[in-house]
Amino acid sequence: MLTTLQEPQTYEEAIVDPNWQNAMQKEFDALEANKIWELVTLPKGNKSISRKWVYKLKYKADGSIEKHKDRLIVKGLTQKNGVDYSKIFSPITKMTTVRSLIAMVIKRGWKLIGMQVYMPTA
Repeated sequence: MLTTLQEPQTYEEAIVDPNWQNAMQKEFDALEANKIWELVTLPKGNKSISRKWVYKLKYKADGSIEKHKDRLIVKGLTQKNGVDYSKIFSPITKMTTVRSLIAMVIKRGWKLIGMQVYMPTA
């Protein structure tokens, strides 16, 4: 049962479909629940970073749609070090990676020490 549905290329195309509306709301709710950002007033003289929704249909083995997947991405490449930001922090580790690391530590009898790494700014 292969479907011929197309993935939206823009927010305007996606927002008219209830399936994509639901997917975007779930993504937004997850970002808020994980405290990914804090809503603040943009300081005078600063500009916001552009963002974009990216849409992808995920299929089952029989070709039917499993789910509508989307991501809200930020185009941070437009920022300049020392002008738009001074520190870099990117919490992107997946929980499966963390679980695998912990399992390896336990199996080998290693000592696990937590740490944070900060990149110095120039």
